[in-house]
Amino acid sequence: MSPVSPEQMVFRDFCPADTEAVIALWGRCGLIRSWNDPHKDIERKMSVPVGAFWVGLLDDRLIASVMVGYDGHRGSVNYLAVDPDYSGNGVARHLMARTEAFLIELGCPKINLCVRHDNEAVLAFYDGLAYAPDHALVLGKRLISDE
Repeated sequence: MSPVSPEQMVFRDFCPADTEAVIALWGRCGLIRSWNDPHKDIERKMSVPVGAFWVGLLDDRLIASVMVGYDGHRGSVNYLAVDPDYSGNGVARHLMARTEAFLIELGCPKINLCVRHDNEAVLAFYDGLAYAPDHALVLGKRLISDE
């Protein structure tokens, strides 16, 4: 783990020139799945005007990202990623605080996020931020194949 603090970083909106660096980051973080084309996920996010897509840079190196959504009822978090070389330094915590403040400003009453049930490190991270399992099941149905 390399020492870094959020204060050393620049956080800004995603721009199309960030695409390959973001996808490489997601790959390093194990967030890419064969059934989700990350290029299409980025295109889809950029076509939705509500929410945010931020990246975090350290010395011009992209080391963090988060997609934030809001549908008028619930906020959502996707692709929260911090380069494993820099994890544990408060960067993800900073991105989540920024996400929560952004959603509160929009009037969002609740936030939801999905974590794979076997990702114990990430579950522990969110537990430390006072997130807890909702007593609801996440159901899904693929409407458009990325293959």
